[in-house]
Amino acid sequence: MLAAATAVAATAGLLGSFGPGTGSASSHREAPLIAGDPQADNTDVYAFTSPDDANTVSLVANWIPFEEPNGGPNFYPFATNTYYNIKIDNDGDGRADIIYRWTFSNEDRRGTSTFLYNNGPVTSLKDATLLFRQHYTLQEVTKYGTKTLVKDAIAAPSDVGKASMPDYGALRRQAVSAVGGGGRTYAGQADDSFFLDLRAFDLLYGANLKETGHDTLKGYNVNTIALQVPKKALALRGDVTRNPVVGIWSTTDRKGADVKLGGIQAGGYHQVSRLGNPLVNELVSPAGLKDTFNRLDPSQDHTVKPLVNRVLNPEVPQLIQKIYGVPAPATPRKDLSEIFLSGISKNSGGPIQADLNSQLLNKDVRASRFVPAEELRLNMAVPVTAAPNRLGVLAGDLQGYPNGRRLGDDVVDIGLQALEGAARTGKLVPALAKGDGVDANESAFGSAFPYVALPHDTSVNQAG
Repeated sequence: MLAAATAVAATAGLLGSFGPGTGSASSHREAPLIAGDPQADNTDVYAFTSPDDANTVSLVANWIPFEEPNGGPNFYPFATNTYYNIKIDNDGDGRADIIYRWTFSNEDRRGTSTFLYNNGPVTSLKDATLLFRQHYTLQEVTKYGTKTLVKDAIAAPSDVGKASMPDYGALRRQAVSAVGGGGRTYAGQADDSFFLDLRAFDLLYGANLKETGHDTLKGYNVNTIALQVPKKALALRGDVTRNPVVGIWSTTDRKGADVKLGGIQAGGYHQVSRLGNPLVNELVSPAGLKDTFNRLDPSQDHTVKPLVNRVLNPEVPQLIQKIYGVPAPATPRKDLSEIFLSGISKNSGGPIQADLNSQLLNKDVRASRFVPAEELRLNMAVPVTAAPNRLGVLAGDLQGYPNGRRLGDDVVDIGLQALEGAARTGKLVPALAKGDGVDANESAFGSAFPYVALPHDTSVNQAG
């Protein structure tokens, strides 16, 4: 998966040679239990150095898969009595050192007088015509306590349509709030940023690769939470130069049980959904372990041998060999263990001889406390790429996946090649080079925060 390139991070000098050469919705309805709780289903996580402010990192997490734009009259609110979290591990122990937590409350003025979401055009988040709106609070939770960063902000509503919301872009701009301590945040609806052909489940694209090229998520929306913060807010000891690598994942916590999440007491809430790297719970975990994965803290991953074994001996290459005759790489797959569990570094014990995105690269990390944990890892020292390549590191673009994840990274094609051993050989598998045939999102992403495309307001089903 790692391309022919010798690259050096401009500010840290961490990256080495990568050698020669150049699946399924990321987390949409991926596990039996979460498929029945869409408000808690986190679908994708993105993390990247902000292209419009290189001193900051932007974190984007999406929830509620397959939002059909015309799905009124209640549309798609965030859940109340729920924690929506983005978590940061900067010392490599698999536990959250920082939790950014959003909680929502409803302001519903419809009562018994109307079924409408709005009773006139909405041009402002505070318009009286908007009968249902959501307020939220953003908190930062660390071992030092809980700090409120944003209080009683208003989320952007679901996009009802042109007659109701003639300028949704204006509503989005109003919904961007300043964050205490620096940065900004957004909560509201957006186009689903993930692009892929979901027919991988039909025996990997119809058993003949003819079921490719259709963007299954085209026209659907999601609920997005985005956060832009200074890099020093995420780095271990606040020192980006010494400690540029962080691990990121999102979780949803529902009220109902006392549990301990990553060393931080969550009160009466329990974790029901989790997402770091794309495609792991979809294409690596077997059906019987998917609900377990969603409840685990990353610090526990290395203790669950059946899950670790699925990384070391994944199912997808075996299916590809059986269906298409492409030989599966030899096991155990320690290259995948690096990509998904430890991050990529020369001292992580894996076969990829490069320094990219493991917390073991942080100078203040205690190696004795480091544990393999499934996280999306980002090296904040890698500069923004002037001309991003959808294949990320696979094409020599070191800012792309698996070094964090940008909105335009084609993680299905990257992931397929990784499962077929491209990270270990440095070469694409020619028979699968076209991937799923979907190379970009149907809507262009923005160049400024929060970057995600505006939500769709017309029906997914255009026929007739």
